[in-house]
Amino acid sequence: MAYKPDPAGLKLRLIAAQRLKAVLGGEHFVPLSSFDLPDGRDRALANRLITMALRRHGQIDAMISELLEKGLPPRAGTFEAVLRLSLVQLVFMPELGAHSALFLAVEAIKRDNKARHLSGLMNAVLRKAQSNSARYGLMDDDLLLPETVRDRWTRAYGAETVTQFAHALVDGAPLDLTLRDDDPELVEALGADHLLADSARIESRDRPVEALPGYDTGRFWVQDAASAIPARLFGLPAGSTILDLCAAPGGKTAQLLKAGYAVTALDNDGARLERLNTNMARLGYTPYVVEADAATFAPGTPFQGILLDAPCSATGTFRRHPEVLRHRSAHDIAGRVRLQQALLTNAFRCLEIGGTLIYCTCSLEPEEGEAQVDWALHALPGLELAPIAPAELVGLEQAVTADGLVRTHPGMNPGGGKPGMDGFFVARFRRTR
Repeated sequence: MAYKPDPAGLKLRLIAAQRLKAVLGGEHFVPLSSFDLPDGRDRALANRLITMALRRHGQIDAMISELLEKGLPPRAGTFEAVLRLSLVQLVFMPELGAHSALFLAVEAIKRDNKARHLSGLMNAVLRKAQSNSARYGLMDDDLLLPETVRDRWTRAYGAETVTQFAHALVDGAPLDLTLRDDDPELVEALGADHLLADSARIESRDRPVEALPGYDTGRFWVQDAASAIPARLFGLPAGSTILDLCAAPGGKTAQLLKAGYAVTALDNDGARLERLNTNMARLGYTPYVVEADAATFAPGTPFQGILLDAPCSATGTFRRHPEVLRHRSAHDIAGRVRLQQALLTNAFRCLEIGGTLIYCTCSLEPEEGEAQVDWALHALPGLELAPIAPAELVGLEQAVTADGLVRTHPGMNPGGGKPGMDGFFVARFRRTR
């Protein structure tokens, strides 16, 4: 029998379905790489389908509820993932063609031993979805955010701001960079816009980061505009000793070295430290690197400054990682709050009297931000708040609260440009005794 090649686009669909299935099962979304799909166009399309399925998850839930009266079939392999990808194509990416959405979905199911008996159901469901695609494309934006998340954030930020969050979820995140030098020519060559301080933004690009001008020579590193704020707030003399806790992959480490500090970069994950070392080598920076537990690390000499970018729920990164909206429960957040308190306690121990401690999280949860400030001021005698002034964040004064804290969110417009930045919290302390 002559060999019959797979239909065009099927491999892409199969690989995308496996990755989406893993994320639906609780894994962190990692975009497909050239190892997964060597062809750049196929890879870009597959990643776009997956991310759209994650961004539109709530709306797709509503579609599935209507299309499958008995709900999703149990123990059905990749059925759900293939269905979600196909609904994305039918409703939100119609330019790809309805016929290919149906055909590839059925073919993908036939190649899954656990789902092949459902190929007829897949075909019927998608034909029904096709006839309703125009109506599905107008679904309420309130469905984009899980109800518990929307209610929680509405209490914290207000309904109008949360509507901006929903729009930011659909739009995704541009590429923000921190520049090694003041380099207007590089900004122009990158097709970027200047944002704040040494941050620049590329709204859209047609190539991977590694192929951008200046990457190989270490003239920039990828870092969201919000993430770049904390390291700028020390205001210490050049040469001051700074401990960067939970440092990998090293964006803030690079900022601190650029500012002229003597930096110790600490992380408890050897693989992540390898990535930090690779990044530092590309940028031409040489921190002192330590693999240790940030909750128990005991230096011989206390540091003049400590930057604690604490592990957190990461809900502020939902534009790039929409899965966090459904993977983070109240129990998860509570566990991270306890870890943050342990790290804050040890950071205080590692700080010299008169030293500066900056605490930050990429979280939109008040429990991981403002509430931790209240806890630290009561639990750690000798730690006082060192308020941040609006003048320290030129172009983003709106992010500085009346208490001298920094709270950013995706509805803010850094530098007065288009809205969009990670949700971030920053507090600055000083040790007085």
